[in-house]
Amino acid sequence: MARAQSNRLRIIGGEWRRRVLSFPSAEGLRPTPDRVRETLFNWLGQDLSGLRCLDLFAGSGALGFEALSRGAREVDMVERSPAVYAALQRSAAALNAGARLRLIRDDGLKFLRAAQGHYDVVFLDPPYDSPLLAPALAALPPLLSAEARVYVEAAAPYAFDPRWEILRSGRAGAVHYYLLQLGRP
Repeated sequence: MARAQSNRLRIIGGEWRRRVLSFPSAEGLRPTPDRVRETLFNWLGQDLSGLRCLDLFAGSGALGFEALSRGAREVDMVERSPAVYAALQRSAAALNAGARLRLIRDDGLKFLRAAQGHYDVVFLDPPYDSPLLAPALAALPPLLSAEARVYVEAAAPYAFDPRWEILRSGRAGAVHYYLLQLGRP
């Protein structure tokens, strides 16, 4: 019973505040903690109305659903695990997320190579100890709007390519998190 309790997350703000979502156990899946999400959405602003967001390694969906709850115009969530993707579908149905949410079952890096349009906010929280963060950051620039913000979460301090400007950073336990913007050439 305690295991099921640990596989639940609470949306902390917006339209779906206090709603609880479940997610399966999967290797590398760990939702962004409430405290970190609260800090992130204080940095981004509580109202994301009109913004197009990408949750590239969606996992539990904590970041993407939080963005939708706070009024994001559109959120694309990309997840490759069939079991985790199915849980995202169940959560989307329970929240009645509608057309503002696009769930994509795909590899994150493959998705970036084919993606079109521009994102205003991107959430990059790949599985810890995976080699996905560097290639994801390298592939993002053509997909970003002029004022886009990129949130990154990692298990250790991360040394970013100089073209990324760190706007904010923090640490909560083992979680190191950053809000970035692509620097001007």
